[in-house]
Amino acid sequence: MLGHVGAARFDDRGWFALTASDKTLPMTASRFAFVLFAALFGPAATLPLSGPAPAIAAQPDAKSLEAGFHRFLEEDVWPAAKARGVSRGIFDDALGRAKVNLDLPDLVLPGSNAPVSEINFQAEFKNGADYLSESAVAGTVATGRKLLSRHAALLKRIEARYGVPGPIILAIWGRESAFGAAKIPHDAFAVLGTKAYLSRRKAMFREELLAALQIVAQGHRSVDAMRSSWAGALGQPQFMPSKFLKYAVDFDGDGKRDIWDSVPDTLASIAHYLQAHGWQTGRDWGFEALVPESVSCKAEGPDQGRPIADFVAAGVRRVSGRAFPPNEIEAIGHLMMPAGRLGPAFIATPNFYVIKTYNNSDLYALFVGHAADRMIGAGPLQAGWKSGDRLTRGDVARMQRAMEAKGMDVGGADGLAGFKTRRSIGEMEDRLGLRETCWPSKDLAGRL
Repeated sequence: MLGHVGAARFDDRGWFALTASDKTLPMTASRFAFVLFAALFGPAATLPLSGPAPAIAAQPDAKSLEAGFHRFLEEDVWPAAKARGVSRGIFDDALGRAKVNLDLPDLVLPGSNAPVSEINFQAEFKNGADYLSESAVAGTVATGRKLLSRHAALLKRIEARYGVPGPIILAIWGRESAFGAAKIPHDAFAVLGTKAYLSRRKAMFREELLAALQIVAQGHRSVDAMRSSWAGALGQPQFMPSKFLKYAVDFDGDGKRDIWDSVPDTLASIAHYLQAHGWQTGRDWGFEALVPESVSCKAEGPDQGRPIADFVAAGVRRVSGRAFPPNEIEAIGHLMMPAGRLGPAFIATPNFYVIKTYNNSDLYALFVGHAADRMIGAGPLQAGWKSGDRLTRGDVARMQRAMEAKGMDVGGADGLAGFKTRRSIGEMEDRLGLRETCWPSKDLAGRL
């Protein structure tokens, strides 16, 4: 998915990005950062945070790398593409001149098990204050309100078909491609080919490469028009190629599923995706809430749902002072505290987690839901984001590994504090007699 405004930063998934005032330059700096960091501090500076040291191989020469790449395409990808109905002409047009792009994130060079992006663990770990700042949300909301009016009839038809409200669809559209205005700079086949050959998730990207070839073979798009993000995502909704084949729809009735140039197809495809992933018609996505200290932050997560009435009985209240809607009060809700006790809290519905299937990030889903609410008159979030200790993603990853060693499920030692990490922190704080915050701290890191 595409980024948004800021300065030099790491996005919600930890990738380095250089941003200008009106656009994001995707992570073309990763290779430069890796080389510069290694040059200044030596190979040890780029090693993983624990475990055996990986083999750091010299970068292979360009000729050998390209030869291996094209051998992989010819011997591995072409037979699979042919079996899916891709012609030799399309295959050659798409990949015959493709070159390895070492500026892409999450690559592992031949002869090394150290990812080029390992330097990302030096990034400062933060809560959602920047991601959900008023400056980040306000632009999406202002444009979204205008488009909500302009496309009212279209959105009404889409909601009647798929059950997803227009503001949610527009918030995703705005977040993914600035309502279709964002530049999508990369050759999709070079991106997907490189990642199928060199990324840590080779099998996944090989499948996406084959799906991209199928898109052309089925006549949806020409080879030259297959532009993508640095992750290989396509069009205004930023679908990965396999998602296009499953969820893109022809809503304008012209016989093509066009998520590049057709607004009806783009918006309906987003709605179809959410419907297919379980969107519950008639339910909200969630509500900002006041959660008393008597309600443990360890109770959050989509696997600990309960009737919203139970949360109310425990003292949870909406920040607006209003009651939860009658159709929600007996329905299942989930406590969601994206910064533990150091930020706003929410009672989320299952629809929140449907939004997360689009981008597996609490902050992403929260941005979408909050922006959608703002488009129809809601105000800013009422609770602020408190500053925590200055930690790096590496510090958090070390904490996660330490908790894993104690048998806790932290959801993976990736340096990001998802709900499993947050509640594991709360459990450790309880064991150690610390105030329960469910958020990484230097004190807890030191004790672990």
